[in-house]
Amino acid sequence: MFLESRGLGMRKRYGQNFLINPDARRILLDALEIQRGQEIWEIGPGIGAMTAGLLERGARVTAFEIDPGFIQILNELFGADKNFSLTAGDVLKTWPQKTATGAVVPGLLGNLPYNIASVLLADFIRKKQFFSRMAVTVQLETARRLTAKPGTADFSSLTVLCSMFYKITPLVVLKGQSFYPEPRVNSQALRFDLLPNPKTPPVIFYPMLRSLFVSRRKTLQNNLVNFVSSVIIKEGAAASEVTALVFKRTGISGGRRAETLDNNEFILLAEVLEELTKSGNNSAPGI
Repeated sequence: MFLESRGLGMRKRYGQNFLINPDARRILLDALEIQRGQEIWEIGPGIGAMTAGLLERGARVTAFEIDPGFIQILNELFGADKNFSLTAGDVLKTWPQKTATGAVVPGLLGNLPYNIASVLLADFIRKKQFFSRMAVTVQLETARRLTAKPGTADFSSLTVLCSMFYKITPLVVLKGQSFYPEPRVNSQALRFDLLPNPKTPPVIFYPMLRSLFVSRRKTLQNNLVNFVSSVIIKEGAAASEVTALVFKRTGISGGRRAETLDNNEFILLAEVLEELTKSGNNSAPGI
């Protein structure tokens, strides 16, 4: 085997599973609708099977790989190609070096490791790094969260975050045998298309959204009071009073639960909450 001949192996800590199904590779590449000369980011290229497909279709590939052994192979295979660049290291730490905030990259391709998929997608959005189109594989459980509808068990803060900026289309479910080594769970390929003129939420939106889903069984009233009291309470104002005013101005019932809201309602809550607290003396740490 190629990896064994090079003294290499898959590392569990990196969540590595090669996509070995050629039909699935083609589906992902086709989904990107690559135009010659377009920049495509590739997350976790491994030993370059999908990289070769991107280059054959005329893409300029910006690849991110953490494994030192695979980095060596990628440089040997593609290092001389002017349309290939490789950034070594943890993509969560290295991607901000590659672009200015606000620059939309034409495409992203990745068989996203299970241990970083949700974190990476959320990190891109919070830091305003958008892609015109993404074609990725994620664990089926994550895919269900990404495509969930309000009121369902899988609806989550990740659902809201991604659906505010992207139309997400399921492509194909992939059984374990589509990967090496074979995982015990199924995966799904998804296509993300950037929405035209998505509404940018206020700064407070992101921490507020997380707080509303911290305890799913609790009502909006309980979760929002906890958020206001711990993070953004104005001096001299009780958290319960601020929260009550938010619900009064938005017309949203505090007795509802977060999974019943739609995206516009989440934004409305954040806009009113920010308006009520932006003039306070206490700032919101970490926002």
